Amino acid sequence: MLMSSHPTERDGSGDERISTLLHNMNAVQAVASSVEGTIGPKGLDTMLVDEQGGVIITNDGVTILEEMEVKHPAARLMIGLARSQQREVGDGTTTATLLAASLVAEGVAQVQRGVPIARVIAGIELGIKEAVDRLRDAALPIEGFDDERLFHIAYIAGREQEDIARLVIEGAGLVGQEKMLEQDFSFSELVTAREGAENKVLNGVIINQHPLSREMPTRLVNVRLLVLNDALAPEEMDDEALGTEIGFQRYLHVKEEYRRNLEKLLELNVNTVVLDRSCDSIAEEFCLDHGILVLHRVFRSERERVARYTGARSLKRTALDKSIAELSRALGYAEQLEFDESLNHVRIIGGQGMPEATMIIGASTSEVVGERERIAKDAASAVQASLRGGYLPGGGSAELFLSRHLETWRHSVKGMEGFGVESVAASLRRPFAQMVRNAGFNPLEKIEQVKAAQSETGMSSIGLDFDTGECADMLVAGVVDPAPVKLHALQTAGEVSRAILRIHTVIRKKSPAILLDE
Repeated sequence: MLMSSHPTERDGSGDERISTLLHNMNAVQAVASSVEGTIGPKGLDTMLVDEQGGVIITNDGVTILEEMEVKHPAARLMIGLARSQQREVGDGTTTATLLAASLVAEGVAQVQRGVPIARVIAGIELGIKEAVDRLRDAALPIEGFDDERLFHIAYIAGREQEDIARLVIEGAGLVGQEKMLEQDFSFSELVTAREGAENKVLNGVIINQHPLSREMPTRLVNVRLLVLNDALAPEEMDDEALGTEIGFQRYLHVKEEYRRNLEKLLELNVNTVVLDRSCDSIAEEFCLDHGILVLHRVFRSERERVARYTGARSLKRTALDKSIAELSRALGYAEQLEFDESLNHVRIIGGQGMPEATMIIGASTSEVVGERERIAKDAASAVQASLRGGYLPGGGSAELFLSRHLETWRHSVKGMEGFGVESVAASLRRPFAQMVRNAGFNPLEKIEQVKAAQSETGMSSIGLDFDTGECADMLVAGVVDPAPVKLHALQTAGEVSRAILRIHTVIRKKSPAILLDE
């Protein structure tokens, strides 16, 4: 049966509308329940198992959501929320998920009380804006790489693994403040985990590839490097052209020109070639004969890093037609290159371009490599976010303080939009309440206890020591979070929850027509 496309609260279709809201709310809550047990210092891991017996054990919210089987359309919006949070700030996916689920539940509760959904949504928008403005104003700046807050942020985001936190801070120092603040630079991409490796910050770059041939050199000094976003092969010609005399002569000319271009590598003293694709047999034999290392099918991100680090300019294969002087200006330079057979990657050190660092995270077994890498990437993302946007008290204390503020501020909002503001205030308590629950305490008791302490002191940094259950100053305890993580989580949760609450009805789309040959 096709649902009415314009139901109202008075035409008898209000029950249908509430049914849709409740159905979506339940789906959203189910998603949130899959990650809520991981939040906070006492959060536990989740085991994901596939049909083939593959296992992932993780505490990472976005990994759990992306790997779990989800079919409900509203639930899929929650997964999109987590991906957005991960993509933009690299951490806080669980917090964002819990906030969005709570906003939906609180909004539905207000509708069931008789508040029009449009007023609830408008109030949520007002409450989110006020909360975001307050958080942004309260953010405190990081005072350089030696600021102890930076280590605390890496330590917490790195799930209290000190070796990872220290490695990330060291790597940030090598990259430098200016690079860390670039909008297009992702510090977490410099993290790689390897089974059997030792934790190390490499003042250089890694290419996760092996030489094209075993006979090629595996250790070079005075590296002169050519980067091609292409294959090392002659210009391609179609079979039809080759079938003509002119086409065949053209083919012979291209082959001869290609061989002359390969000779240019010797004139330029090139000893390393990094390729997007592979190279043909002629180039492979040429490079083998002259001791040139070829790294083929290198990921774009790695080629770009190599180019920046060595000062190379990436070229297409047609650029080999240029003069020796022009090609020389496109080469990259480094002190040394080495292929590590045990870890199956190439290290380039002493580049003459922009500073780069690679954080190598060791793992004892293949089963924990992925999780160690996820943890380190979260720590790296948190460090970069805090350098860009400062930090705030952690442990849910800032959100609880905001909740108290909105409970008062709500009375300045005229009309029924105030009920939407109430929904935001209640939702801001959700992350803290879940952390308390995961620590084994009573959320109602501890929320009131911390609220009273915040009211008495006027400090937003008063939170809970999850070991003792007593109130504590989160700033003094070193429990801090990157401000951009909290801001993005709140904004994204608001956007997704409003989208879900606006859903009027759910209609199954018709299947795409299947065209059959006559």
